Amino acid sequence: MRISFDLDDTIIPGRIVFETESQFIIHALLGLEKIRKDTIKLFRELKNRNHQIGIYTTSFRSKRKIKLTFLFHGFWVDFVINQQQHSRELRHKDIKPSKYPPLFHIDLHIDDSRGVGLEAEKYNFQTIILGERETDWANNILYQIDNLSRNK
Repeated sequence: MRISFDLDDTIIPGRIVFETESQFIIHALLGLEKIRKDTIKLFRELKNRNHQIGIYTTSFRSKRKIKLTFLFHGFWVDFVINQQQHSRELRHKDIKPSKYPPLFHIDLHIDDSRGVGLEAEKYNFQTIILGERETDWANNILYQIDNLSRNK
């Protein structure tokens, strides 16, 4: 399965505050952002289950910086879709969702936005929406992915 994760308030803290992975001085020197605790553990487990793991964000961060953020935590993401690519690919479509994973052959998208959840219903794509106070988020995602895989 090809799985994407949102960044802001899903993996990178912003308006939603959560515990983050340890950072080293090199992270700060390179201007790399903090990521949610257990992200790398979750990504590795999903990779061990033969899933492709990527980032789908509507931010204007460069693909290079996003990849470096995860690389410096010891994980190489398989793909990155940022706002520039999202806009370019959707330009000739008759729809204007904030995210549209099917266009990028993504089977499941994980996000914090209820709006993305509504778009998933409207445009018929699979998503997991994290709650703001999600404490056992990584295990919750694994559980939901297992359920999705069983129901296929």
